[in-house]
Amino acid sequence: MATIVVEKKKYTYEDYLKTPKDKRYELIDGELLMTPSPTPYHQRVSRKLEFILESFITKNNLGEIFYAPCDVYLDNENVVQPDILFISQDKLNIIGDKNIQSAPNLVIEIISENSVYRDMVQKKRLYARFGVKEYWIVIPEEKEVEVYILKGEAYQLYKTYTKVDILESPSLKGLKIGLKEIF
Repeated sequence: MATIVVEKKKYTYEDYLKTPKDKRYELIDGELLMTPSPTPYHQRVSRKLEFILESFITKNNLGEIFYAPCDVYLDNENVVQPDILFISQDKLNIIGDKNIQSAPNLVIEIISENSVYRDMVQKKRLYARFGVKEYWIVIPEEKEVEVYILKGEAYQLYKTYTKVDILESPSLKGLKIGLKEIF
């Protein structure tokens, strides 16, 4: 009996641009993935984090904060929409007219029930490969934030913060976030 091998189509940025505008998609290693809308709790956590980060970044003139949906073009087969991202002053040139055109300094993904594997495995690998220096995984259900720093070509867990902790970013010196304000 003959075995039939079906090759998966590799999608590119050009394919990604043709996706319906009423849905959110990401392109990871040439695979086109639809992203469901976040829950209200996810949005609440995101809004609170964005507000604190935006205030800190602006006050200290450190760069710019963006939040989903905002395309981050890493290469022709990898275009993502992180929940929150930070670009430092010295990298502002990566902000294009239509998208961010390289790895941000910091990416924050807020886990939802549909995104656990994508955020904790696929995107974690992807962000490390493209040189995102700091990666936060926010786990609303557990009221935790895992902060990772890039060491070589892989992430190393810097610290896991819980609801009662004050989160401190290894790269944004002076940033302190009381997680009871977030969760």
